[in-house]
Amino acid sequence: MFWDKKPAPQPDLAHLTIADAQLRDTLSVLGAAEDLSDLDFTVDRRDVYEAGNNQWFELSGTWRDRRVFLEVHTGDNTEVLGNFDGRRLTLDDFGLSEEDMGELDQRQNQSDFIDFEDKFWLYRFSREMGVFSEGHSTGRGLAVSGAGRDAVFERSEV
Repeated sequence: MFWDKKPAPQPDLAHLTIADAQLRDTLSVLGAAEDLSDLDFTVDRRDVYEAGNNQWFELSGTWRDRRVFLEVHTGDNTEVLGNFDGRRLTLDDFGLSEEDMGELDQRQNQSDFIDFEDKFWLYRFSREMGVFSEGHSTGRGLAVSGAGRDAVFERSEV
């Protein structure tokens, strides 16, 4: 009977985490601005990325007229990476060409690095990636080198 239906369980709003964030949620990153003020933005993009067996998502919105991102990796421990700079960098900005990216991809050598803004960035891996935007049923390939592959670099403290 229809009157015997139990209502759907409601989320515990007092204990939400970054992994629960959805479109139109407002997020606050405490003290993340250059002046150590809070960085508050409304999520207007939520994209899920896949590379091999790895999956993570990215939350994005605007703050002070620039696009900011939170990359969220869930699993045993949730890891969140923030990009609050707002710059859109190209291969030219890194001093790389399409050919350079192809060579890095072919070698898959973790000793390779690039020097960017007086810091060394170590090559970690490159592989095909797919991105799925919330509200779209199909994904698309993410191309950095023009071949549907993305390269991952990690900043070195050396």
